[in-house]
Amino acid sequence: MSEFIQFEQQGGVAILTLDAPDTRNALSGPEQFEALERACRRIQVDRSIRVAILTGAGKAFCAGGDVKLMLQRVRERTEQAIEERYRYQEGIHRMVLALHNLEVPTIAAVNGAAIGAGLDLACLCDLRVCSERAVFAESFVKVGIIPGDGGAWLLQRIIGQARAAEMTFTGDTIDAQTALAYGLVSKVVPGEQLRDEALALAARVAANPPHALRMAKRLMRESAHSRLESILEMSAAYQALAHATDDHRACVEHIVKRIG
Repeated sequence: MSEFIQFEQQGGVAILTLDAPDTRNALSGPEQFEALERACRRIQVDRSIRVAILTGAGKAFCAGGDVKLMLQRVRERTEQAIEERYRYQEGIHRMVLALHNLEVPTIAAVNGAAIGAGLDLACLCDLRVCSERAVFAESFVKVGIIPGDGGAWLLQRIIGQARAAEMTFTGDTIDAQTALAYGLVSKVVPGEQLRDEALALAARVAANPPHALRMAKRLMRESAHSRLESILEMSAAYQALAHATDDHRACVEHIVKRIG
């Protein structure tokens, strides 16, 4: 099997491309999960990388789970149901946590359909821009299952409880303009402009001090489930570190020089 994740780096920007266009970049097994987890580890330890872009090859971003494989598992089931729990924990959930816990800011460049786990994958990123051809669906109910990859936690934090409930309970597909109106994406562009748009956004992020970016993102992640007092304590520690960096000194010297 060829590598599912194509890894490219342009300066401080890492570009990860889901590269299985024949299956619409479906997530079909451990090889795919491990490939994305491995790419996240590579980014995490490389201090030269300041931002990462996730996109898909071909016409789809990610079609979610492989429905043909689901049918095969149902027909050939021989293991106890409890084993499925461990398969999730040791498989796709490791990929989810690797992307969610990645310290550098992440951008989903949604080039086409983001369906089921594919939508959840986009939601794991901090920022989302999409092609005008993109469509989105939290479609697990359409195949008789539940959002098993973090979507129940992610989607309502991005678009609100009511809209997330509607998408989850109906499984309906929304288009790019609806996704923009919902706040699911921040910008819709023609398909041929998507890569340039994502790179331009990444450049605006990457222009900033890398340590401050990583710590700011970590604060935002922790703020989703912590008390204000805990975040203020964490902020004090991070701010002490930030004030001591060469980046901070260079930034304030530049500003003071500019304003005279």
